[in-house]
Amino acid sequence: MRPLRLLAAAAAGAPTLRGARAAAPQDRLSGAGGTAPAPDRPRTRNTLRAWAELLRVSALFSVPGDAIAGAAAIGRRPNGGTALAVGASLCLYEAGMALNDWADRAEDAVDRPHRPIPSGRVAPGAALAAAGALTAAGLALAARAGRPALVVASGLAATVWAYDLRLKHTRLGPAAMASARALDLLLGATATGTAAAAGTGTTGRGGAAHPPPVGKGPAPVPASVSTSASVPVTPRAALPAALLLGAHTYAVTSVSRHEAQGGSTVVPLAALAATAALGAAVAREHREPARSAPATPDRILLTAFTGAYLRTATPPLLHAALNPSPPLTQRAVGGGIRAMIPLQAALAARAGSPFGGLAVMGLVPVARSLARKVTPT
Repeated sequence: MRPLRLLAAAAAGAPTLRGARAAAPQDRLSGAGGTAPAPDRPRTRNTLRAWAELLRVSALFSVPGDAIAGAAAIGRRPNGGTALAVGASLCLYEAGMALNDWADRAEDAVDRPHRPIPSGRVAPGAALAAAGALTAAGLALAARAGRPALVVASGLAATVWAYDLRLKHTRLGPAAMASARALDLLLGATATGTAAAAGTGTTGRGGAAHPPPVGKGPAPVPASVSTSASVPVTPRAALPAALLLGAHTYAVTSVSRHEAQGGSTVVPLAALAATAALGAAVAREHREPARSAPATPDRILLTAFTGAYLRTATPPLLHAALNPSPPLTQRAVGGGIRAMIPLQAALAARAGSPFGGLAVMGLVPVARSLARKVTPT
């Protein structure tokens, strides 16, 4: 009968000896005999982790290098416009991440039930609202960089939304994602060039804006860049770098289409061949070096950054080709995302901005550390 009495007392709210001992510390903390509930730290940590997984924060560090490489490609040093482009790119990238999981919530419920939305840790409406708010923030930052930057950012935002909502599961999916990355680099070039043309460059005879030289990079921005920020900037010099980055993105996106089920050997092999070809193309200097000139620091850094790109991207792709299981395919996609950082650094060094390349490479340890905690795929 005694166990039944204890159960009845517990149901009636009578404290047991263990309950009294557990309540004592709270009574001492409350002071006047009341109870002070302990802060719900585990729930807060779980919520933050869920949003970190939704937004794939470890992949964020592959974004700033787009703007830095874009600035280097047009022969400009990073300026205030570059910083605004980085902020806009980060917002639009995270908008795409949130929108991606919202659009795939039914598919993830079957293939990846651990993701934040199907597991119930993030509400679908909250993810969609975050995507909209981040898109608006990105466009607002781009608008502050000037009208030309806003035009490019609008195209980037439209591409991101079209990819997530419509194009992802079509043949145009990889091309759309490649276009988004290329536009992101062009956004950095446009915002940087607009800010420089508005007054940060030096003015020579005739009133034309001439940027300060950056190593042995390409020629200054063409005559289409004027001293007025209202004149559209056409950073044509950044197109080759944008196409190279877009080609890498196309290869990674093609592999990512098989990361849930796996089973494809041809696609990782094709991506592996594309990565090798891109590495060879990037390693070639933008200009022909002097015949008798020894290896310069720029050339040494370009070789080192290209090697880091190949070392990051190719081993996971080879493993996925040999064993196209979902875990190895996802690892290949993650390696391709992380490889964008040394690729951006190589593009900056190739354009004559070794310090820009070093700044981008400084993001690698942080991205690698976060990738161990939050998957970038």
